[in-house]
Amino acid sequence: MSAPRAMRRGHKKSPMDNNDRQNNTRRQGPFTPRQPKPDSMYDSGGRLAPRDIEVEEAVLGALMLERDAFTTVCDILKPESFYDPRHQMVYSAIQSLGAQQKPIDMLTVTEQLRADGNLEKVGGPVVISQLTAKVASGAHVEFHARIVAQKYLARELITFASGIEGKAYDESNDVDDLLQEAEGRLFEISQRNVKKDVTQIDPVVRQAIEQIQVAANRDSGLSGLETQFHELDALTSGWQNSDLIIIAARPAMGKTAFVLSMAKNMAVNVNTPVAIFSLEMSNLQLVNRLISNVCELEGEKIKSGRLTDADWDKLMSSVQQLYSAPLYIDDTPSLSILDLRTKARRLVREHQVKIIIIDYLQLMNASGMKFGSREQEVSMISRSLKQLAKELNIPIIALSQLNRSVENRGTDGQSKRPQLSDLRESGAIEQDADIVCFIHRPEYYLHSSHDAEGNDIRGLAEFIVAKHRSGKVDDVKMRFVSRFARFQNWDENNLVTRHVVGSKLNDGNGSESDPLGAPAFSGGSANITGNGEDVPF
Repeated sequence: MSAPRAMRRGHKKSPMDNNDRQNNTRRQGPFTPRQPKPDSMYDSGGRLAPRDIEVEEAVLGALMLERDAFTTVCDILKPESFYDPRHQMVYSAIQSLGAQQKPIDMLTVTEQLRADGNLEKVGGPVVISQLTAKVASGAHVEFHARIVAQKYLARELITFASGIEGKAYDESNDVDDLLQEAEGRLFEISQRNVKKDVTQIDPVVRQAIEQIQVAANRDSGLSGLETQFHELDALTSGWQNSDLIIIAARPAMGKTAFVLSMAKNMAVNVNTPVAIFSLEMSNLQLVNRLISNVCELEGEKIKSGRLTDADWDKLMSSVQQLYSAPLYIDDTPSLSILDLRTKARRLVREHQVKIIIIDYLQLMNASGMKFGSREQEVSMISRSLKQLAKELNIPIIALSQLNRSVENRGTDGQSKRPQLSDLRESGAIEQDADIVCFIHRPEYYLHSSHDAEGNDIRGLAEFIVAKHRSGKVDDVKMRFVSRFARFQNWDENNLVTRHVVGSKLNDGNGSESDPLGAPAFSGGSANITGNGEDVPF
């Protein structure tokens, strides 16, 4: 028997051993158990980033075995989706071959890696052959690819949360800026996870037939949401679900007045839930405009409170209709895309909102995201609005400003008509929108009650549908009542009566005389403030 083994068998603990144990006990405390020696470096409570190396290897092996496997996963994975840097290089080579429509197998991937200068970095041809040996077929490649993608998304969330946590501890960072950065970053991550599989046409055809049947059974014959602007409804068949509608005009043309008139028609008369996101005006200002619209009281009187007894009677009898109207207003300034998505989802879920109105697009921001120019940011905003409309399956109306080129064209009313090229800050707006409309009031530019042909243009507002993805383009004549900042159908009564013409608000109430004794449609400026200047609606 060897000496060391004998020593181990016959070894007796010395007094020194006992003393050491007592000293250790004293250092640890009387109630602290002796900690076992860890089996590995990971047993001490540390955490590893989410990953599955074996699944990554299975995906890469399947891509080199199955001819059509890459087309299945190309929209799911990208090189950074893989955790192992060597796997990133291999997938990048596969991606290059797929882009060139070349065969993808062990030999071609090896040659591509050699051409990229990465073959030795991944371990040589032996490693590539080992990847193909670890999988029998590519039958489950899509399922495995989604696992890899989910692991990558989890790592991105961890990185995002850690970065925000570190910056939050730094008191030199502004909290508002940090919130905007967090919103933008989280929105980017969430967009990567928005995937939708293709749908076979059969269920879509059945859905289309059902929609046609529903439209046929309606008294209005409309397939979309009714605005009660008859000519506009006939042209568009109502605002359609998932459509992005842009309504643009120069200041003082009546953009806000139009959407408020439309929102009143839909929420009060038709009982359609409507949400308005106002970035320009407060909710109190909007409600005052609505009161002026519904009660037919000048904005100056409402602001000053100088109402006669008859005005008070008219106010109290008409405003009751607004109390129970399904109209929701959000006046958050500088609204971000992420905030809009969150609030819109909640409004649709909790209040069954059928349409969203944004006043106006250029005041929105894509906070937290970095853009080289304002044009790129506006492009991102318009694209996100279209995506949101599709996601919620409701129409979204966004108001937009026009650039000053309109003012520089000619002196007659026709030359001042807006065009698609007049949309401000981004050409992506007209590309992303399903419908682009303009509001044009010739009386504003001509400063006359008649045009060159002698036609009466007092109160005339042309609603120009310049782009219609699923229908024809045309002009719709409407009437603008400047005193009340209200739009209505052109063929309604030429006299503004005490009750709302063609509305359910005041049917059968009051006389048909105008107690204010002023011309019904003075046209010209949208002057409801009494200061002699146009109000930029």
